Amino acid sequence: MKTILVIDDDVHVREAIHDLLEANGYRSLTATTGRVGLDLAHQQRPDLILCDVQMPEMDGYEVLTVLRQSPDLQTIPFIFLTAKTERLQVRQGMNLGADDYLPKPCSAKDLLAALRTRLGKQEVLETQSQQKLDSLRRSIATSLPHEFRTPLAGIITAVELLRLVVDEQENAAEVLEVADTIQTFASRLHRLIQNFLLYSKLEVASHDPDYKRSLRGEVVSEPQHAIATIATDIATQANRPADLHLNLQEAKVAISWLNLEKIVTELIGNAFKFSPEQTPVEVVSIAHADRYQIQIVNLGRGMSPEQVANVGGYTQFNRQLYEQQGVGLGIAIARRLIELYDGHFAIDSIPNQVTTVKITLPLAEADGESDLED
Repeated sequence: MKTILVIDDDVHVREAIHDLLEANGYRSLTATTGRVGLDLAHQQRPDLILCDVQMPEMDGYEVLTVLRQSPDLQTIPFIFLTAKTERLQVRQGMNLGADDYLPKPCSAKDLLAALRTRLGKQEVLETQSQQKLDSLRRSIATSLPHEFRTPLAGIITAVELLRLVVDEQENAAEVLEVADTIQTFASRLHRLIQNFLLYSKLEVASHDPDYKRSLRGEVVSEPQHAIATIATDIATQANRPADLHLNLQEAKVAISWLNLEKIVTELIGNAFKFSPEQTPVEVVSIAHADRYQIQIVNLGRGMSPEQVANVGGYTQFNRQLYEQQGVGLGIAIARRLIELYDGHFAIDSIPNQVTTVKITLPLAEADGESDLED
C-alpha cells in the first residue's frame, strides 16, 4: 500500500483528499503546516507528497526546498496544490523540483490520475536504479576479479620462470634479486586487489539482504585450530613467535572457514604490525550461550576514540608520522565480514598502552548444522 502525505492548512480540503485516498487503497497521512509535514516525512518517508502552496509560517515552496536538500527525502515525488494557476507560479514550483501542479479545486479523477502517473514513474526509476546496482554487483563479483587477477598471475608465473632459466648464468644472483623484488610488489598488489574486491562486495551486501545471505558460508567445527594456525604463521613471519599467547576454546561457529581466516588474519596481523617486538599479543576465545567471542590484545600504538569511531575502508591514521603499507581496508573488511553473520565488532584502545579487539560470532546450532545459507 502506497503512503501519501497531504500538507494543507485548509481542513476541508485536507479531509476530502484524505477520504478520497483511503477509499482508493492508499494510506493517507495529513499535516496542517509545512513544519509538521516535514516532521512526518522524516518519520514515515511517504511514497508521494501533496502540498498546498499558500500556507502560514512555511509555504509550499519552502517545504519543497527543504525536501530537495535532504538526502533521504529528495527523490520523493512532490505535487503542488494551489488555488492560483498563474504561469509564473507554476514555473517557480517546477524550478524547485516539483513533479506536478494541480489547481484547487480539482476533480477526484484528475487527482488520482496524477498520483498514478507519478508513482508509476517513481517505480520505473527505482527499478532502473536496482538494475544498475545489480549490474555493478555482477561486475564486481565476476568481471573485475578476472581482469585484475589475470595479468598479476602472468607476472608471478614469469618471475618463477625467470628463476628457472638463470641457474647457470654468471649474473644469476642479480637476476634473482630483481625477481624477488618483482614478486614482492606483485604479491602486495595482488593482496590489495583481493581486499578491494572483497570490500566492494561486502559494501554492496550491507545494503542488499539477498546478496548478503548469498555470501554467507558453512560451519567451522574447530575454529580454535584455524585461529592457532593463522596466529602462529603470522607471529613466525614477524619473527615474534615468543610474543604470541593463545588461550582458545573449541566450538562450532556459524561462519565459513575462508571468512574466519580473513577476519583473524587481518586483525592478528594488525596486532603484530602495530606493536613492538618483545611485547605480548594475546588471542583468547570463549564460547558463551549462543555466541563465540574472540579477543585480540596488544600493547602497541593504539587508537584514539575519534580514530576508533572513524574506522572504515581506505582510512589510515597518522600516516604522516609512521611509514606503513596498505590503504586501510583490513579492519573495515573484518568488520563487514563479522556483520555479514550478524556478529559484533568492537575496539577498546588506550593510545600507546593497550588495544583490545573483540569479535562476537554466532555459534552453530546444536546438531552442527548452520541455519545460514551457503
